[in-house]
Parts: sequence; C-alpha cells; structure tokens
Amino acid sequence: MDFTFLASTMVTLLKAVPTTLILFSLSIFFGGLLALVIVSMRVSGNSLLSGFAKGYIFIFRGSPLLIQMFLVFYGLGQFGIIRYSFLWPFLREPMVCAVLSLALCTAGYTAEIFRGGIRAVSPKEIEAARSIGMSGPLLVRRILAPIAFRHALPAYSTEIVLMMKSTALASLVTVWEVTGVAQRLISQTYRTMEVFLCAAIIYLVLNFIILQGMALLEYSLSRHRRAAPQPLKA
Repeated sequence: MDFTFLASTMVTLLKAVPTTLILFSLSIFFGGLLALVIVSMRVSGNSLLSGFAKGYIFIFRGSPLLIQMFLVFYGLGQFGIIRYSFLWPFLREPMVCAVLSLALCTAGYTAEIFRGGIRAVSPKEIEAARSIGMSGPLLVRRILAPIAFRHALPAYSTEIVLMMKSTALASLVTVWEVTGVAQRLISQTYRTMEVFLCAAIIYLVLNFIILQGMALLEYSLSRHRRAAPQPLKA
C-alpha cells in the first residue's frame, strides 16, 4: 500500500472537513428548531395541527432522503412562484438545498424522538409542579423540557450520528464535502480503496467525537441519578 498516496489523500480530504461540518451543523440546528415546532403541533391537542404534524412525519420518515434531496435541488426551480421570488437566489445554491433537505428530513425523526421523551415524563411530576403554582411556559421550561430531553438524548444522539453520515449524499447535488472530494479523487486516480479508506477514517473520527460529546452531555444531565458517595467508616 502506498503510504505517500494515503497521506496526500488524507490531507486533500481534510480540507473538505469544514464543508462537511458546516453542512452538518446547519442541518442539525435548523432541523432541531423545526422539530420543536412539529412536536408542539403533534402534542397540541388540536386535530388540525396534529394531523399536519403526523402527515409531515410520515412523509419525511417514509421517503428516502436521496429522493427528498433531488426534489429540493431539481424540483423547486420548476415552480415559477419560487423561481421568480426573492428565495430563488438562495434555493439555487447547492449548499442551501442540501441543508434544507437534510434539515427537513431530520426534523421528522427528531420530532418523534422528542415526542417519545415527552411521553416518558411522569404525570406525577407535572401534577407536583402544578400544585406549587407552575403552569404554561414555566412548567415547560422547568419540568417538561429538561426531563423530556434527558429521556430523548440517547435516541437523539443516534439521529445526530446518522445525520453526519447522511451529509455524504450532498455530493450528489454538487456540494464538495468529504465524500464528494473522495469521488473526484477516485475519478482522477482510479484508486477506490485507498481514497474511501481515508474518507471512512475521517467519518469514524468525527462520529467518535460526536458520541463522546453526547455521552458527556448525558452524564452531566443525569447527576441526580448517580448515587452519592458513601462516607468512609471509621
């Protein structure tokens, strides 16, 4: 195996890591915000809002992300109302389309994860909060949201890792992140195994960092569940 080629390939692919991280971060951020809106509609008790949220979740969880990305990248320009609007200068950019499609997709999964976390909150904790005068936004901020997030965190960390791997699809809409650069190198060198091996190592390292960060967050949020240290006996 040519280690000189591996080293030069790794350097080339590492230059594309910032693009991958930008794509990943923006997708998670906007997808998380949209998921909060969707899950609020889902648990609102309003049949119209809840039905819309169910339909959204069904569509984006039930169809392949690749097709969603193609529809956003190639399909939105088919509508004159979009092509001649102020949105078109943004929506014709590959990066914007990739972020939009990834955010829309992860919002559907994340909304269900958050809904599971909300359902895991004990009704007794809500009743106790109401008994001391909490209601509305205060109850959500102090009781419901922190407890629900702790319950949802293990599943949400898996979704975040999946989104990191899903950024590889952005290369199909001409966003030159790690996988896109790897494919371009393969077309120039015809050395598929070495190039994809370097790309796989980069994704493994990125996902390892993400998982360690999520594990640290979960650890810090569950201090109250850890047993207090026992005093030493004389």
